Amino acid sequence: MQLVSMLRGALKDRKGVTALEYGLIAALIAVVIVVSVTALGPRLSNTFNAIANALPA
Repeated sequence: MQLVSMLRGALKDRKGVTALEYGLIAALIAVVIVVSVTALGPRLSNTFNAIANALPA
């Protein structure tokens, strides 16, 4: 009976670890997106402004 209880506990722990891993991956992806947008935002804005200024009125 204790063996079954230990196995059930181990399965629950793995699910918790898996959820934690997914959370860390999601946080890492969010950080990468924020850094990318911050770094590329001004350059992209300048490019669009240059295109808009080059178009005839």
